[in-house]
Amino acid sequence: MTEASKGAALAAPVEPVLASGRRSRITPEREAELYEAVLDLLREVGYDALTMDAVATRTRSSKATLYRQWGGKAELVVKAIRHGKRGSTDEIDTGSLRGDLHGLVATEDDCAMERNSALMRGVAMAMHHNPDLREAFRNLVVDPEIKGFHSMVQRAIDRGEVRPDCPALEFLVHMMVGGFATRALLDDQPPTQAFLTSYLDAVVLPALGAPVG
Repeated sequence: MTEASKGAALAAPVEPVLASGRRSRITPEREAELYEAVLDLLREVGYDALTMDAVATRTRSSKATLYRQWGGKAELVVKAIRHGKRGSTDEIDTGSLRGDLHGLVATEDDCAMERNSALMRGVAMAMHHNPDLREAFRNLVVDPEIKGFHSMVQRAIDRGEVRPDCPALEFLVHMMVGGFATRALLDDQPPTQAFLTSYLDAVVLPALGAPVG
């Protein structure tokens, strides 16, 4: 998309309100443009300093329209984060647990992982003192991802790759998040595809008793 077309898209109204009071749906293209602008602002100023006024100015929208469509800053930011995620457990079914987990890692390149890792560290800090953000993140990101992981693991159990009574099953999501989050904390490096796939093969899959080869 050219700069001119981006400007035209952002200049378009977010959500016309019909005479009946019903909302019309914004186009997927317009929604994607708006979410990208929100993520850019989030990276520039952080969650606490991000305001709906700033979003309205950046996207050439009315603040009233933003509130009608998204309800508030927390929901808008979390939906922008969810939109920016390139991989979802619901979209991957390779026929093996190792293939599914490796496929999930492969949905983002190293550059995207680095950008998203830095973004999520800032959002995680903001959640500690913003209950509305924490609730929105739980409802819109965490719970759907956990549900997806459960489906992925159930397929592995049905195939006989993982025992249904494996004690590590309860901690699968913790292990996945831990490998991603602690890379920067312990090694002062962003997560990469090579690191995460090695981590899966050395830690997660053996803990589940799943085949590695």
